[in-house]
Amino acid sequence: MQETSSTQRPGKVWFVGAGPGAPDLITVRGSRLLAEAGAILYTGSLVAETVLQWASPDCEIADSKSMDHAQVTAWLLDRAQRHATVVRLQTGDPTLYGVLAELARPLDAAGIPVGIVPGVSSAMASAAAAGECLTLPEITQTVIFTRLSERTQMPERESLVSLAAHGCTLCIFLSIERIEAVVENLIAAGWTSEAPVVVVHKATWPDEELVLRGTLSDIAVRCREAQVDRQALILVSPALGARAQNDYKPSKLYDAGFPRRFRPAREPG
Repeated sequence: MQETSSTQRPGKVWFVGAGPGAPDLITVRGSRLLAEAGAILYTGSLVAETVLQWASPDCEIADSKSMDHAQVTAWLLDRAQRHATVVRLQTGDPTLYGVLAELARPLDAAGIPVGIVPGVSSAMASAAAAGECLTLPEITQTVIFTRLSERTQMPERESLVSLAAHGCTLCIFLSIERIEAVVENLIAAGWTSEAPVVVVHKATWPDEELVLRGTLSDIAVRCREAQVDRQALILVSPALGARAQNDYKPSKLYDAGFPRRFRPAREPG
């Protein structure tokens, strides 16, 4: 672990995606940077502390859950003057539903180099935990990541009703506290009350992951009964439950009659 001196150039600040929760779902690059870092600032309210197992024993580690924007920025600016590698560890992927641009802007202004390491999103982790696919041939080939409008206002053109009207897969973040409103919006968009829904709480977190299944008619009650009101992703899709059904059209990917670059078409039989 290398420290900078007053005569050296500042260190580099890396925004690293911690992944959804399980410590071994951080990327190899992310774990290597944690091991190299002289200082790590992590989102303690969202990132599982087990991910910090990759950090060096003498690394300075701080939790940002009680910090405001100015304090987080000041911490990163200060540590970049002391260490060659500084990590801002964020839940999931740092480019999705974070404040990457806001935090990087003052670093850019100060001439501090910034790097970004992607992470496994809870959307992918939730689909995997539930054993579901987000796309299905000729059923849905589009996935929308969205949320309800709250303190962070949604652009008018991106209302949940308008997006849900497409009938494709929806990964709904940061909205579990208002699951009843999610249901109302989906019904208003044309989804039936019997449309399947999967809610995954703390996907991949050891001993804490919970998968709830239901329909739009009962998923709110199921969530309340299970006391799931935070850190959960809502999946709504016409592809849900495809593994248990045989009436979907197969993909052309392995169709013997569909020619590909390395596999000529064959006649059936």
